[in-house]
Amino acid sequence: MTGIRQADTVKAEALTRKGLLRRGLALLTAGLVGVSAMTSPAAAQRSLPLVRDAETEALMRDYTYPIFDAAGIAREQVEVVLINKRDFNAFVADARHIFINVGVITDAETPGEVIGVLAHETGHIKGNHLARLRDAVANAQVMAAIGMILGVGAIAAGAGSNTGGLAQGGAGALTAGAGLAQRSLLSYRRGEESVADRAAVTFMNKAGISSRGMLKTFSRFADQTLFSAQYTDPYAQSHPMPRERLSALETIARKSPYWDRPDSPALQARHDLVRAKLIAFTRHPNETARAYPRSDRSLPAEYARAVVAMRTKGRREAVSAIDDLIRRQPDNPYFYELKGQALLESGSPRQAVAPFRKALALRPREGQFHVWLGFALVASNDKALLGEAEKVLKTGVHLDPNSHIGYSQLAIALGRQGRTAEADLATARGLMAKGDFKAAKRYASRAKKTLKRGTPAWLQADDIVTYTPPKLPGRS
Repeated sequence: MTGIRQADTVKAEALTRKGLLRRGLALLTAGLVGVSAMTSPAAAQRSLPLVRDAETEALMRDYTYPIFDAAGIAREQVEVVLINKRDFNAFVADARHIFINVGVITDAETPGEVIGVLAHETGHIKGNHLARLRDAVANAQVMAAIGMILGVGAIAAGAGSNTGGLAQGGAGALTAGAGLAQRSLLSYRRGEESVADRAAVTFMNKAGISSRGMLKTFSRFADQTLFSAQYTDPYAQSHPMPRERLSALETIARKSPYWDRPDSPALQARHDLVRAKLIAFTRHPNETARAYPRSDRSLPAEYARAVVAMRTKGRREAVSAIDDLIRRQPDNPYFYELKGQALLESGSPRQAVAPFRKALALRPREGQFHVWLGFALVASNDKALLGEAEKVLKTGVHLDPNSHIGYSQLAIALGRQGRTAEADLATARGLMAKGDFKAAKRYASRAKKTLKRGTPAWLQADDIVTYTPPKLPGRS
């Protein structure tokens, strides 16, 4: 659902290359969203900085799928959405999304600590603790759920949003964001929190996972309640953990036959890599250097240093560091993704094509890899590559419909081929994914004028024109 006229194509391409390549794509292929309310200037200051990373999202799926299976929830029903904030926090806003801060992953030393948090949030979903908000969300769009969080019925994130903070944000915050409504959303009754605790242990037992990590996390927050709220994490504030509740939870958890079962070494290795990557992308290079000193020759430490090299040093040094990673683990698709990203950001899109192809060959169903490859093909500025770019980008947005960058690149590819109406539709679809419904309707209306009535493309454009964003319960 995109599409832009030729003049708009040039403008969008310039914004993409200048705003993303020169300032840094960070971990993103899509979904970098600054969300502002359409209600008042004060509300507009609130934002939710989302981050997209194929490797982290794949790990979150592998963490949650056994929990969802145990809970009787369809795997496709719930999506884990990453937020670029260092606080240890996670929350649910409807029955389709678990929002988790990057800080949860970077603070957790083991997979079980993260799985316990995700299992607890799954308990809220299974327990129908947010029924009114869930019922208010008319579809599965991430941006609709964010609308619930921000307390508005529509979300504005214009196509020309400033992306100057990307390089500093690393993992992809468009804006730092403040005043989120998650604390009020998570002001559950204590009884509901206890129900979610017990449900989490039940799910983990059914999945054969130890709840030791969950107890470690919650014990930390029980300790924090002894101090002023000024010094506690949001998760501790929104999930009150009195000692008696922790004691009851520990009694249940220790009865599990899996209490002493360690996390699988393979899962721990993946967790360590993702943790190092996120630390390197989201924190100052000096802080990363302290976490992973030169004396540390482990693969996660080398990964972190390669990311820092990509962020702060020249192309040659960054690529050399990434090639060292590839030599150590030649079948890791995310190392090739990082190499392609480094080349793309440094202004060598044609050279980025090969590593993106390799990443895609190793993980052919990863939508973000399709978008990366399409991005590089479009940025190569070779008309002979536009057909392939169109094909891989269409596959990318099919596999990852939240990828507004995928749609914008598809619009450029179509616009260069003179297919203006299709480009307008692609732009509209990208703006929908981004949450800019007003602009999406404008492009869709323009596409409808040229598209043949009744065709699938025309119907898609019509759906956008007639789309009504969900409202919060009780709001007009």
